[in-house]
Amino acid sequence: MIYTNSDGGSRGNPGPGAIGVIVRKDGEILTKYSAKIGKFTTNNIAEYEALIKALELALTYTNDKLTCILDSELVVKQLLGEYRVRNPKLLELFLKAQKLQDNFSNIRYLHVSRWNKFQRIADELVNKELDKK
Repeated sequence: MIYTNSDGGSRGNPGPGAIGVIVRKDGEILTKYSAKIGKFTTNNIAEYEALIKALELALTYTNDKLTCILDSELVVKQLLGEYRVRNPKLLELFLKAQKLQDNFSNIRYLHVSRWNKFQRIADELVNKELDKK
């Protein structure tokens, strides 16, 4: 099974934003990705942007089973239908993620602590992007 760990953040909330993603299989990291995503971004938008990139990257490895791991409880609960999506911009990103998830035969979303071993790698990728001048 393929796993993704994604993280997004902004400095200032809203402020400069970045995303970090790793795709892995059996504990081996297959790819890492990071990028700046804007100068006026919220943490929640960055979390969704990171998940969307994770889904896109995962498609290069599988269209079967996928587990997406995030430290954003809000995003996970929205994707699981436990929370409603009220913000129009988040709704746009939520719908984009839902469309992408249709490419997989089975998808799971898991919320983990930001101190999870692999989640910390995704977080480090975000911070490296935000630290760049």
